[in-house]
Amino acid sequence: MLNKMGIHIFLVATSFAPLICAHADNAETANRSNNPLNLEPGMNLQDYYTPRYYGSNIHTNDLLVRGTLPIAPNDFIGVPQLLRGTAPISTHPDPNGGYSTGEGDLNLFDIFLLKTEGVQLGIGPMITAPFADQDELGTGKWQAGFAAVAIDASPRGLLGALVQYQSSFAGDHDREHVETATLQPFVIHNLDHGWYLRSTGIWTFDLKNDTHYIPLGLGGGKVWKDGPNILNAFIEPQWTVERKGDGVPQFTLFVGLNATFGK
Repeated sequence: MLNKMGIHIFLVATSFAPLICAHADNAETANRSNNPLNLEPGMNLQDYYTPRYYGSNIHTNDLLVRGTLPIAPNDFIGVPQLLRGTAPISTHPDPNGGYSTGEGDLNLFDIFLLKTEGVQLGIGPMITAPFADQDELGTGKWQAGFAAVAIDASPRGLLGALVQYQSSFAGDHDREHVETATLQPFVIHNLDHGWYLRSTGIWTFDLKNDTHYIPLGLGGGKVWKDGPNILNAFIEPQWTVERKGDGVPQFTLFVGLNATFGK
């Protein structure tokens, strides 16, 4: 199962990290790894396994393969940009019985960093392409919208949020219109020797069907350096504490391994 892969990522990385790399024992290193507005290239593997849904006995798994690429200011655009692409590999119920596993819809956004000192602020366009292998793994719709991020970094950690909104504008005419909004708080509290506590559950609002769910996450992770690069392994259980409608997650296990590439 893909959820087992996600747990193995965390366990193997944290078990062997002390043997192969020096400990990251300062808040700056942890903040660089966890900050979604960090202007360094990165690659992430993040896995969401949901074993229970309200009003259903199904389970799902979404393994996100995510890359970020910074772009320096230039004559055409005078502020730094951060490109982020996310390609999911998902396991969802098949309407004909059983489960389907394959590629989901591709999501891209381009954040323009309007403020890099103090509270960092970024905003930019977002698009989702219907690249899913099977109908049940995607929406069948092209979607467009925006993403906005605000992050306050300090030696204690990070405090901020990522807001996303998108609505469908083209695609399969037999599929339903899609309109969603999400809010992802970032609460990161740094501890000693690269350890940290985290809460990053994504609040999801289905504006088309007037449903929503709000998860509360509480987990932890560890960052360490491998030469100029930073590795970051974490695990964060998330419980839905408020909802409207059925068919939304009761509990989700979120695990991941992030790599930040330094110079």
